[in-house]
Amino acid sequence: MLHAMIMAGGGGTRFWPRSRSKRPKQFLTFSGNRTLLQSTVDRVSAQIPPERTWVVTGAQYADETAAQLPELPRDHIIGEPEGRDTAPCVGLGAAIIAKADPDATIAVMPADHVIEPEQEFRRALHAAEQFLADEPNKLITFGIRPTFPSTGYGYIKRGAAAGTRQGVTASQVEVFREKPEFSVAEQYVASGEYDWNSGIFVWKPGAILGELKARKPDIHAVVAKIADAWGTPEFDAVFRGTYNQAEKKSIDYAVMQDAAKEGKVLVLAAPYTWDDVGSWLALERRNPQDANYNTVQANHCGIDTNKCVIVGEPKTVIATYGVSNLLVIQDGDAILVADRKHEDKVKEIVDALKKSNRGEFT
Repeated sequence: MLHAMIMAGGGGTRFWPRSRSKRPKQFLTFSGNRTLLQSTVDRVSAQIPPERTWVVTGAQYADETAAQLPELPRDHIIGEPEGRDTAPCVGLGAAIIAKADPDATIAVMPADHVIEPEQEFRRALHAAEQFLADEPNKLITFGIRPTFPSTGYGYIKRGAAAGTRQGVTASQVEVFREKPEFSVAEQYVASGEYDWNSGIFVWKPGAILGELKARKPDIHAVVAKIADAWGTPEFDAVFRGTYNQAEKKSIDYAVMQDAAKEGKVLVLAAPYTWDDVGSWLALERRNPQDANYNTVQANHCGIDTNKCVIVGEPKTVIATYGVSNLLVIQDGDAILVADRKHEDKVKEIVDALKKSNRGEFT
């Protein structure tokens, strides 16, 4: 049976000041009336019912997650006592799902992506299931054909062709590359051999847990102990007392990079469009611009203003004169003004505010 495991623990700091520690990005609405988290569940709901849907989030966000997703069983919302990156998160989710359904197939996805059309995403999941039916020990990820030389995404180099299911083609993963410099990203895109790493995976719990045990046995031991307590009165105490012992490591570094070198990873060519809504320029990609190439979601009065992203609350007027290529974001008690070329550095402002004892604004 196909299960969905949704990772919803991130702080979304590159979307500051709208995204705050008490109201992270996955709980925000960027279009329509559904939050990113709700939209992620909606995307798979025709294929995966609530009883096979799981969310791993921060303990401080568990109640809000439950309020936004009342259809989910409450014990399917797993609140991490603290964030330990994606390797412990993925391992814990796989170990708990394996207890509930040892023969499960798990689709792992972040809570803050925009994917269209939804039926194409479901087709891709179906294709992944079929590949795993033939090779259950493979680890599958989805690659996105790059449309520009992004320095904010990791890259996957495709190797030998590995077949087609449901019209979706697969390749062996030759190597994972971390976020590159711009000139390197240009080379990757020009070669036609690389995909963006979407961070969406499909695998059998036994396969990912086996790889985690072989490569990071300490992390595996921690998540196995916690999963053993799932469904018992001791679960919360074991979770709180054990999880911080897991090494803080991403699943790419912990497992995927080395597993790819051993021919264990397939990348499927995503048949859908994808945006990780990682920073403020995502609004520019998803919304029309005015005659001066500004993306405006604010009560804005602009003169000689070009190529800016301007966001604010209706009760606040934002006025600009003679500026270009800026991010101007107002939300509540905070205002961000930044050169758009530094969109991926906004999280450094959050760190600086914390270090200067102004954490109440983060």
